[in-house]
Amino acid sequence: MPVRTDFAPGEFCWIDLIAHDLDAASAWYGALFGWKRVNKETPGGGPPYAFLMQGEHVVGGMGQMSDEMKAMGIPPLWNHYIATKDCAATEAKVKELGGTVTVPTMEVPGFGQLAFFLDPEGAPFAAWEDNAGSDGPGMVLKEAGSLSWNELMSRDVEKAQAFYGSLTDWSFETLPMGDVPYSMIKLAGEDAGGMMPMDGPQFEGIPAHWLVYFRVEDCAETVAKVEATGGSIRVRPTAIPVGEFAVCADPQGGGFAIVRTDD
Repeated sequence: MPVRTDFAPGEFCWIDLIAHDLDAASAWYGALFGWKRVNKETPGGGPPYAFLMQGEHVVGGMGQMSDEMKAMGIPPLWNHYIATKDCAATEAKVKELGGTVTVPTMEVPGFGQLAFFLDPEGAPFAAWEDNAGSDGPGMVLKEAGSLSWNELMSRDVEKAQAFYGSLTDWSFETLPMGDVPYSMIKLAGEDAGGMMPMDGPQFEGIPAHWLVYFRVEDCAETVAKVEATGGSIRVRPTAIPVGEFAVCADPQGGGFAIVRTDD
């Protein structure tokens, strides 16, 4: 099972879920994907945080949302981290481009620096500056039960491309996906994610957001397990050019997608 530790600037390098109830969420996802939880120390007595393990390998993280954030009505959400060489410089660029800084650059002792932002449309994302290199936890990608894809759901894809293209080295290639123009994020000629327009009544009331995709062997089987254990289905299994996907929510309302690919 390959583990990535060498993320280039502009690559998605980490994901984590901030849950309303860490214990319940880690148990639910553990039953769904086979993940094990390994608790980590949080600097300065911060909220509990854990690594999520697939066997001996890390697939991401999970943290407890603070009572203050819950009182503000913030739903559980998966965070998407983009690698950078200089987190503080990325923070300054986000502000210059019309984004919002929600958590300024801060040190994670022994690992690196991070910051949290909203893009101009309000979609949250994060930056990560790695100081640990090959000594960091790394992450398994594109294996069953691990991160397969990161996708921005946007009502103004052109504006999003202008923002993220100026912030990173991303370029974009538009491809048809049925009747929908789908934008591939390209980094150094490789696929690095996607952007999907939120066009239609099915998106009414849903804010712009980044959506995490986990790879599975069988979409229908995973969907049935989600529903049987208190989760919900927002998009039922649907054929796409690379295979099949579905959009789900955990019992606390945290949204995520699953995908089966034909490769």
